[in-house]
Amino acid sequence: MQDGLLTDKNFGLDPMIALPLVLGGGAIVGLIHGLLITKMNLPPFMVTLCGLFIYRGVARTISGNMSKGIGNQCIDLRHFLYENDVFGLPRFLVIYIVLAIIFSVFLHFSVYGRYLYAIGGNEKAAEYSGISVDKYKILSYILCSTLASFFGILFLVKNNAVTPSSDGFFLELYAIAGAVLGGCSLRGGEGTVIGITIGTAIMWILPNLTNMWGVPSELEFIVIGLALLLGAILDEKLRPSTNAS
Repeated sequence: MQDGLLTDKNFGLDPMIALPLVLGGGAIVGLIHGLLITKMNLPPFMVTLCGLFIYRGVARTISGNMSKGIGNQCIDLRHFLYENDVFGLPRFLVIYIVLAIIFSVFLHFSVYGRYLYAIGGNEKAAEYSGISVDKYKILSYILCSTLASFFGILFLVKNNAVTPSSDGFFLELYAIAGAVLGGCSLRGGEGTVIGITIGTAIMWILPNLTNMWGVPSELEFIVIGLALLLGAILDEKLRPSTNAS
């Protein structure tokens, strides 16, 4: 296996030092995106889409467009996360549950979470109510990109190697689809952590269901697309009655 990006030969960094640097880099990316969106009034979709291309290109350049591994440097961490259970549950699942609880409390039981919902529901109204809209929008991007970098660490530790030219493709679309199926509104201001968890589970279960139903694998994306479309239609149709109540 080729030397990985975290080996002494490449950058001279111990993995335990490199990992927090990755998290910090994710936070910086979120800060940059938040500033571009709030201070330069750029469309969020364009900023994140451009970032997708730029960062993938940077990764491919640094890696020489080749797969990179970390060898045995994180073997203890890999065993801790993926080979040992807690109360019968994989440790990485326990980590997710803990994070889900933390962010559920943050979103639903703290004033800062309510601010984010208010901004997503009606940004102008939130601004007129005295909420520092730009500050909380930047915070949301920092949290999002930091969690994305945390997932990248877990992905690398589990697979022991990454290929920048292919790994991660479509994951952003699965994330959007899972959020929509879980009750998040594309207009903003609605959604729960539990709903997103359920929606994400559905997204991963659908391919298995298509196999069980004997649906050809080439039709898998059609089934997923139709399920997402159905979720969007139901969200649109049910919203007026919900608001009326």
